[in-house]
Amino acid sequence: MTQSRSSLISLDDTPYYHCISRCVRRAFLCGEDNYSGKSFEHRRQWMVERIRFLGHIFSIDVCSYAIMSNHYHLVLHANEVEVTALTNEDICHRWLQLYSAPPLVSRWMKGELVTEAEVKAALEIVGTWRERLLDISWFMRSLNEFIARKANKEDNCTGRFWEGRFKSQALLDEQALLTCMAYVDLNPIRAKIADSVEQSEYTSVFERIHGVCSNSETKDSDKMIKPLFGFKVYESNQQVDVIPCALIDYLELVDWTGRVIRDDKRGAISEQSPSLLGTLGLDSETWIELTQTFGQHNHVAVGSVDDLALFAEHTGKRWIVSKAKSQQIHH
Repeated sequence: MTQSRSSLISLDDTPYYHCISRCVRRAFLCGEDNYSGKSFEHRRQWMVERIRFLGHIFSIDVCSYAIMSNHYHLVLHANEVEVTALTNEDICHRWLQLYSAPPLVSRWMKGELVTEAEVKAALEIVGTWRERLLDISWFMRSLNEFIARKANKEDNCTGRFWEGRFKSQALLDEQALLTCMAYVDLNPIRAKIADSVEQSEYTSVFERIHGVCSNSETKDSDKMIKPLFGFKVYESNQQVDVIPCALIDYLELVDWTGRVIRDDKRGAISEQSPSLLGTLGLDSETWIELTQTFGQHNHVAVGSVDDLALFAEHTGKRWIVSKAKSQQIHH
């Protein structure tokens, strides 16, 4: 049975979520169609540009992404601190870049409302927009609807483009977050369409290394680009709104993990495990098991047993998926 999105997302438990959407058609989101011989590679750039645009509007940060031939992955961070700091005028300016304003709000923005009841009603609408700017479901809706319309127009057809609703996983702790990010960034290597991390175009790790999403994108673009969600800086260990590790450690971790999973393409496995593994309390074998099996099960949340229990309580569930596996890994 399909579950409501409110039962899958709980910002009280975590601001981090892994989201996936797949195409429903034989014709790909991106890549090459072997039947028609037509290339859809340009749609990867559509995806990245739309994600960047929405990142400027929503108070949602992108931790990692991978744009594949018939699906895409996002690891998102709902930035409650940012949206709380926005004024009502800021909220309107952002929301109206996507949707039109009702007459009441338009009049409020022009200072034309004269009664307290009208002002209150207008601010209630703005308050709803504020909530939506922190809502991952609205972010994904604004992304998928735009791409579906653009692809349908290009394909000269109508109908469903995406395979139902997007799937989401709550990432309840640091281990779950970094495991998922590495899993997402290594998608092209696992699919054998890239031989190394630094060649994995249209992934966040490629962008973090090169400053662009692909080799074809110019670095001197005039477009304003919202950066990917940042990592902790060594000198600022008390930072809160960052990915809880250093970028250099994460890059080393992804590269090392890629070598283990794709040793036939990447050569010998590094003898020295990344220092981040010790910080997470994981040994090499456990980390590899996590990254190899991460995408095989459609779990709504990933984390320790205690975190899963709290998430289940907050989302009205009586059960915890893969409790035994969580007890084995998060001991």
